Amino acid sequence: GGGLPSGVRLDALTMATPLDALRTELGLNKTMAEITASPIFAGIAGTGWQWVSLAFLAGGLWLMYKKIISWHVPAAMLGSLALISMVFYFIDPAAYSSPLFHLFSGGAILGAFFIATDPVSGATTPKGRIYFGIGVGVLTYVIRSWGGYPDAIAFSVLLMNMAAPTIDHYTRPQVFGHGGK
Repeated sequence: GGGLPSGVRLDALTMATPLDALRTELGLNKTMAEITASPIFAGIAGTGWQWVSLAFLAGGLWLMYKKIISWHVPAAMLGSLALISMVFYFIDPAAYSSPLFHLFSGGAILGAFFIATDPVSGATTPKGRIYFGIGVGVLTYVIRSWGGYPDAIAFSVLLMNMAAPTIDHYTRPQVFGHGGK
């Protein structure tokens, strides 16, 4: 007892994320059309991944509705990730995946709403949160596309956390009566 049913392999129950599979296939010099024909890429972001991301999106929107998090970081992160992935997708769709794939596969939405919005280690000013989110989105795309890791949310947030004090320094509001002309 307790084993897998006859004929079922462990890989049939657990598999690489679509981002991992994409990186591996691109490394084998396959085109995006060849890669997305694979069953792991069924739907927008891979088998079932878009539903997980939509659940994270619903949870993130609920946090924003309850005013637990602000819109600045998630909107800037997802917007910049979508924008940069759209630019490269339009340049060469055979080599770069679509913006929807980047948004709905892996941890982009999870990272935007539940990781990058950490109030302790992120930027604190509203303008700083926008710059912070843009940085996380751009770094996520850069690391995913040309770095060594398929899902770059953790590295992107950590690198931007190091930049948060500098972002806050340059985006702090001016105190009236001090430092003017």
